[in-house]
Amino acid sequence: MRGWSALVLAGGAGRRFAEDRAGGKLLADLAGAPVIRRVAERVCDAGFAEVVVVTGAGDASVRAALESLACGIVHAHDWAKGMAATLRTGMAALSPKARGVCVFLGDMPLVPVGLCGALTEAAEAAGYAARPRHDGKPGHPVAFTRSAFPDLMALEGDRGATALLAGRSDVAYCDTADSGVLFDIDTPADLAAAVAAWKA
Repeated sequence: MRGWSALVLAGGAGRRFAEDRAGGKLLADLAGAPVIRRVAERVCDAGFAEVVVVTGAGDASVRAALESLACGIVHAHDWAKGMAATLRTGMAALSPKARGVCVFLGDMPLVPVGLCGALTEAAEAAGYAARPRHDGKPGHPVAFTRSAFPDLMALEGDRGATALLAGRSDVAYCDTADSGVLFDIDTPADLAAAVAAWKA
């Protein structure tokens, strides 16, 4: 993945997660460490040229959770406007030499980072992007080549980057048996399932 960057989006407020969970889902305990740290640890170990984490709600707490990790951290001051605002902040922080970027979500600790090599190769071959697919459903992370950067910077609202991929012929899909490409944490039950899977 020489020259490729990684972006971890951790800007949301996690309103669907139980209100009595202090700090929200990104700071919830996953086998001894916060969820966002578990995600960032795996991404930092994947061999990217750089890893950038974008914070929003709970900026100080997320930064504390990531202490000592080899990643850059930037705060999206307009995070409340939606995922696109967080994504734009992260894109602006990437190295100008980045060949492409793999976009991760901070609430997906089971995402198989081992797929990133195949995804970046598939994205470069396709010309625009690549994403994993499990049981016919597209998942994360998504690998975008540099040709997609202007479109990512122009996103608005809470749609994220998914809207850019639909119907394009220059997007590749890599089928995988790993359901971690789809699993995110939105509820305490999801967290319990993640803990069980992590320990397994």
